[in-house]
Amino acid sequence: MTESNRRDISWIFVLLAAYFVLQVGVRLATSHSLDLDEAEQAFRSQWLAAGYGPQPPFYNWLQYTVFQFAGVSLTALSIVKNLLLFISYLLYGLTARLVLRDKALVAIATLGLLTIPQMAFEMQRDLTHTVAVFFSASIFFYGFIRSLKQPSLGSYLIAGIGIGFGLLAKYNFAILPAAALLAALSDARLRPRIFDWRLVLTAAVALVIILPHLFWLKDNLDFATARTLEKMTASGHASYFTQVAMGVSSLALATISFAGLTVAVFALVFGKSLRPALAAGSEWTRLLERMMLVFLAGILLLIVFGGAAGIKDRWLVPMLFILPLYFCLKIEAAGVATDRPFRRFIPIVAVIMIGVPATLYGSVAAARFTGHYERLNRPYAGMLDILRRQAEPAAILAGDSLLAGNLRQDIPGVPVLSVDYPGFNPDLTSRRPLLLVWLLPQKGGSEALPPAMARWLQANLGLSAPQASVIDVPYFYGRGDDRYRFGYAWVNQPG
Repeated sequence: MTESNRRDISWIFVLLAAYFVLQVGVRLATSHSLDLDEAEQAFRSQWLAAGYGPQPPFYNWLQYTVFQFAGVSLTALSIVKNLLLFISYLLYGLTARLVLRDKALVAIATLGLLTIPQMAFEMQRDLTHTVAVFFSASIFFYGFIRSLKQPSLGSYLIAGIGIGFGLLAKYNFAILPAAALLAALSDARLRPRIFDWRLVLTAAVALVIILPHLFWLKDNLDFATARTLEKMTASGHASYFTQVAMGVSSLALATISFAGLTVAVFALVFGKSLRPALAAGSEWTRLLERMMLVFLAGILLLIVFGGAAGIKDRWLVPMLFILPLYFCLKIEAAGVATDRPFRRFIPIVAVIMIGVPATLYGSVAAARFTGHYERLNRPYAGMLDILRRQAEPAAILAGDSLLAGNLRQDIPGVPVLSVDYPGFNPDLTSRRPLLLVWLLPQKGGSEALPPAMARWLQANLGLSAPQASVIDVPYFYGRGDDRYRFGYAWVNQPG
């Protein structure tokens, strides 16, 4: 790097801004249909609640607010996600700048986030609440490190905002501030930053942010945690020791999946100098090591005492996102020269920045050649357009939330309900015609109204099952005459 580049790292943020703008464009060009998490946001934006189910409501609240001003659209969904990601990378870069002297390493640490598949690829593919966790963790981590290095009212306030947002993003976020607190308390030089009166501000701000959801959680704890606990403890009838072994092995696999590519990239870029660098250390590397150990211990306690048997790699985001910075701190502590490694690193980042959006687009567009269809290939909008020519629905009942969210995107003025989500149940007594829509298996299987929808009609409207029909609509990027099938029925259709 030149001396001017060493002094000025603003180009990193310009590059990242351009990258996330590109990601918005690629998402809009790929498909009009919504994936699972996107559909959830569109569906649940019909109402504002203190809680929605197994995931805390931060992302729902944010997306609801944006929809109120911009309307329900894929554009609004994509911009919100990529803006959160850009801010997260920006805060991560600012944190790196606080603790690293070498600006080449600041650049490598910040852009190193792109070497984590769960963050570079999966967050773009179809995650929302995990994006919110990363966003919150970046806020908290910046406020925390700044409070240790340059303490001020503002830094403690930022940390509190990060904690509040994080607890509203995912409940497992709580392990991160707990790990940070314990890690700082174990260092005599950092301990005064914890026993600082301004920490009261951190706690107060976090509490104010999460208070509305806490009141809801008090009365809905089972509803909020049952699904997550079911995922974590899905060990069947296995013995206790088998469950623990399953949990530990899933944690190991999740860690390798999360960190493996990053380790490989750093090994490739820094070569033989990486191994001695890993033996070096500083007060910052020791702090991050203690944080990761406490985080790991927290997960092991969930496995041993909480019955957790299946740890997913994305659950490690609140802690292992610090890995690129941790490696760079180690490298700086060892005094490794960075000019040549930096020149090796940039082409790798370029490949990732081109490869990720190309793969996201190609995985959907390639269906016209392979006949392998993703959810984004499904023609929800085409189906709704055909049915609206028959009649304009006054309300829609969908077979699941994925379908409900996709329909909501294209007919935002009409209430869309989902059989699998009882939390939104407006009065449909006077809303006619009512359109019922559900997904059908591609070959074979019953084309009749699903039993769950029939039960819903009887329980909520006192109606018997109407006559069911089938509609076939060409896929997005369909091969030949390949079509996707939907079942539908009208209740009190005029004429």
